[in-house]
Amino acid sequence: MRDTAISARTDIEDKRLLRGFAYVNGKWTSGETGDSFAVTDPATGAHLGDVAALSAGQASACVDAAQAAFSAWAALLPQERAAVLRRWYALIMAAKEDLARIMVCEQGKPLSEARGEIDYAASFVDFYAEEAKRPNIEGVTSHLANAEMELWYEPMGVVALITPWNFPSAMLTRKAAAALAAGCAVVAHPSHETPYSALALAELAERAGMPAGVFNVVTGHAPTVVRPWTEDTRVRALSFTGSTEVGRLLYRQSADTVKKLVLELGGHAPVIVFKGADLDRAVEEVIKAKFATSGQDCLGANRIYVERPIYEAFCEKFIAATQALTLGTGMDDPDIGPLMNASAVAKQKEHVEDALAKGAKLACGGEISDLGPLFFQPTVLTDVPETAKIMREETFGPVAPITPFDSEDEVVARANDSEYGLVAYVHSQDPRRIYRLSRSLQYGMVAVNRTKVTGAPIPFGGVKQSGLGREGARMGMQEFMDVKYVCRDWA
Repeated sequence: MRDTAISARTDIEDKRLLRGFAYVNGKWTSGETGDSFAVTDPATGAHLGDVAALSAGQASACVDAAQAAFSAWAALLPQERAAVLRRWYALIMAAKEDLARIMVCEQGKPLSEARGEIDYAASFVDFYAEEAKRPNIEGVTSHLANAEMELWYEPMGVVALITPWNFPSAMLTRKAAAALAAGCAVVAHPSHETPYSALALAELAERAGMPAGVFNVVTGHAPTVVRPWTEDTRVRALSFTGSTEVGRLLYRQSADTVKKLVLELGGHAPVIVFKGADLDRAVEEVIKAKFATSGQDCLGANRIYVERPIYEAFCEKFIAATQALTLGTGMDDPDIGPLMNASAVAKQKEHVEDALAKGAKLACGGEISDLGPLFFQPTVLTDVPETAKIMREETFGPVAPITPFDSEDEVVARANDSEYGLVAYVHSQDPRRIYRLSRSLQYGMVAVNRTKVTGAPIPFGGVKQSGLGREGARMGMQEFMDVKYVCRDWA
């Protein structure tokens, strides 16, 4: 087993970042019988290389290593754990260009977006290097005579992290930095479609002085690797980012061992544009919300509701802006790159065909590009009925459905009529309306007159079937900590 196309690239300077083996207990590890899986470039279909596929037994052995390393890591002074994270952050930033190019090769996103993701990924390591020093003991006002009460925040132990292909670096650091800062040991499984980004981060963590067994990246096939972790009582918490369907499966599998779950699942974000909004600003922001990461983002705008008096004007401007978007390979830094796989393309086609069959109009796009089988044209559908699949299901691609509405109550009801509740976008200049919408929309996050709301200091997460728990902020670290109540008698 050896890397092919990716190791031959001359624009990736630090070849030690290109790892084809899992990272377990401080060692680069092959599959038990040499098993591996292929990784391909979604833009060209080129074979990038082969990566070790670990067995279920090896996945369990990884928990052994993490469990053995946990006590010493948790016993370090918080400042000592913070120092390791701080070195990791510095190394990530120094390797930013190589990490971005590795991501483009395996994930396909435009180069500028990949660079932005590395900044985003590093920000979590930076943030939690500071938060590591802050889980202080809290006093509680006693309700008992001669008693003193305290709350201690303690690391849970070994935690399992399962990360997706659409943000292969940031989703790993958002989880891992929080868990490591809390004093936990980590076993992480990256998507088999984008393992190189996670393995490069493991290489940098090793250089930063991360002790063996504390941070492990286990590559392979998800059912083989993850099932032993859900069944292992030593794995105290599991954090997953991905589809609601897989989240439900992990929920069931983790029930017998009563794990703490942090689930960041599907989204079906509504965008609501009211008359009186800054129309040009709204179009600009909705373009970002729809087409970033080629639409492959759980925060991506999936339903665009526009108040009827400005509907035609918004559609005209939005269609023109969509038609101006460039489509190409990630290294050329277009606006939109390839989709991840053939099933993603099939879903775009299915949603477009279904919407048209139910009365929607195709304003632009709607076809696979001549650039290759995974390039789908940026697409706008107008007058989309509520019965269309795209108004009920997450599209996860560059297809934008637009539909009019007539009243605030009507659009709030339509926006909330979903099993999902991750993020909603509102465009309005009316402060009273903004307040009402912020209250009435059943979503974990509400963005008003802007698209970007995420970052290390905020608690990211949704409600309903968009997930459990929060990532980022102090809450993100507390998800991996137990609260111990101590009551002392001084009589």
